[in-house]
Amino acid sequence: MSEIVDVYLVAAGKYHDIDFARLEVLKLLAEHEQIRVTVASDYENVEEIEKCSFMVSYTCDVRPSEGAQVSIRKWVERGGRWMALHGTNSALDMGGENGVDSPRCFPIWAETLGSQFVAHPPIAPYPVEITDPSNWLVADLESFETDDELYLCEYHDIENLQILLHTDWNGDARGFVESDWNNDDKRRLVMYLRPLGEGCVLYNTLGHCRGHYDMRPVTDYYPKVERCSWGISQYYELLKRGIRWGLGEGQ
Repeated sequence: MSEIVDVYLVAAGKYHDIDFARLEVLKLLAEHEQIRVTVASDYENVEEIEKCSFMVSYTCDVRPSEGAQVSIRKWVERGGRWMALHGTNSALDMGGENGVDSPRCFPIWAETLGSQFVAHPPIAPYPVEITDPSNWLVADLESFETDDELYLCEYHDIENLQILLHTDWNGDARGFVESDWNNDDKRRLVMYLRPLGEGCVLYNTLGHCRGHYDMRPVTDYYPKVERCSWGISQYYELLKRGIRWGLGEGQ
């Protein structure tokens, strides 16, 4: 009989179909009968997080208090495993004259995650390459193409990030304050491990999704339903392996 594993899922935020992402992640977690899930809309209940061994997050522009940032970092350092998805590292200020701004408002959070979202070019297909085929989280997978937001990030402690997936890109991130990405290192991390103390963060930038009503108050009706990497089998395989990792498999 398997020992119960308590998992903390944070699914909340702006400009995304959070209901869709939450349900998809819950279905994958439910494949493991020993998992019991607490679902939350922010990171502030650190006492409950500290009772869990594994956290999963799918958020956008959810900005934890400094106290929550410090406590969650310590939880990771004590051995917690955290699978952070898509916009977990984002802070967005909309509506400025020069486009969407990404304020550096949570340095502890960004340093814990190993990155902060800054911008993305318009959604378009791009190739995802296997950086470290020796790691079981991506072993035996073929490089694949996805039609998703290509995350352009500011990295922290990059020499200690274990890069699993990447793509190479330079160009313009139209619509963002920091739009010029033509002259920097074109290597973009798509998925990586960020070891911290006895624990680790697994960050996967893929997985944008948006429905018709998810851009309010910017617009009342968004014309296109976007599912991006949620429409390909490789993404679900990465999520399934990530959950197994969170349960203690592998490094």
